[in-house]
Amino acid sequence: QVQLVESGGGLVQAGDSLRLSCTAAGFTFSVYTMSWFRQAPGKEREFVAAILRSGVGAYYEDSVKGRFTISRDNAKNTVSLQMNSLKPEDTAVYHCAATLVDHNVLGLLTWPDKYNYWGQGTQVTVSS
Repeated sequence: QVQLVESGGGLVQAGDSLRLSCTAAGFTFSVYTMSWFRQAPGKEREFVAAILRSGVGAYYEDSVKGRFTISRDNAKNTVSLQMNSLKPEDTAVYHCAATLVDHNVLGLLTWPDKYNYWGQGTQVTVSS
């Protein structure tokens, strides 16, 4: 059974940091590109960051560049998102997702419909 389970969300103040983790099971984690998306109330799901299966290539949405860092551990089937200098506009439910797409030509990794598996999400709330 495929599972993606996120953890690490919470309520923090602007400027604080959080580290999200996602543990995968039920599929060959090492061959999938792993990403984080987020969805705020009343808004569409938004791409945040992706890391290729080798862990070498990573991509970020412009508003999080320099603040967020995505990483993965293929031995532990985990992907993490270190979030620093959090802002109120980062408030959302954060989901990890897995795709077999292994490049970002045409921004394919930012398209939710390219993803095979999704987690249920973890809430991040940043107060001002």
